[in-house]
Amino acid sequence: MQTAALTGGFADAPVQSAHAFRAALNAMARPGRIYQIAGATPPAPMSVAAGTLLLTLADAETPVWLAPSHDLPDIRDWLAFHTGAPVCAPQDAVFAVGGWSALRPLDRFAIGTPDYPDRSATLIVEMAALKKPGAVLRGPGIQNHETLGLPDIAAFQRNAVLFPLGLDFYFTAGDQLAALPRTTKVEAA
Repeated sequence: MQTAALTGGFADAPVQSAHAFRAALNAMARPGRIYQIAGATPPAPMSVAAGTLLLTLADAETPVWLAPSHDLPDIRDWLAFHTGAPVCAPQDAVFAVGGWSALRPLDRFAIGTPDYPDRSATLIVEMAALKKPGAVLRGPGIQNHETLGLPDIAAFQRNAVLFPLGLDFYFTAGDQLAALPRTTKVEAA
């Protein structure tokens, strides 16, 4: 294990993980809103937001799939040391991390079953930036509508049709976070 894996975790785990968990919950409950999330300093190229999410939500029983850009020894060691989360194949992932093109095709990730729709993957999509103009979002947690720049509107429309099955998404860039649960309807702007 590299020495770098031992650093970059929460300095004050109880407080920072509670703040990060609140940001993650708020983002999923209010699709399209952008939140600040910080506390972790993961190895590059993983963003602060993606690293903080994983420190908060992953543990030894939540397998993580790393896209090729993120499947590096430093990131594997960092993830193992700070969370204990095993790295796995896409079909076994509870969380998957990477850029949009590296996460495709989406059908290799679990979407749940009719009896257990919660047994689906959550994808953490690393973006260059999170932008407000973009697709129009409607559904639970959104009063009228919200907007968010998404990498592929059609893919999110297909995902919403699968409800109650489907994937949930977090979008990360730097220390910013937004979410798109499977319940959200997506329209082109």
